[in-house]
Amino acid sequence: MTTSRRLADKKVAKFQKNITKRGFVPETTVKKGNDYPVGPIVLGFFVFVVIGSSLFQIIRTAATGGMA
Repeated sequence: MTTSRRLADKKVAKFQKNITKRGFVPETTVKKGNDYPVGPIVLGFFVFVVIGSSLFQIIRTAATGGMA
């Protein structure tokens, strides 16, 4: 057999092996539960900044006399 034929047969065998594995996902890669992408500290800080800045804006607007 020539080198190119051996390489082609090797590729075909690998391809055929992958076809039989399609659709079988191991249990470890499937996410279970509610795992948030950000931590609770980052989420708390974000809420603090958003609510704090909105309260600050409301107080500043009330102190300057509203929308004049």
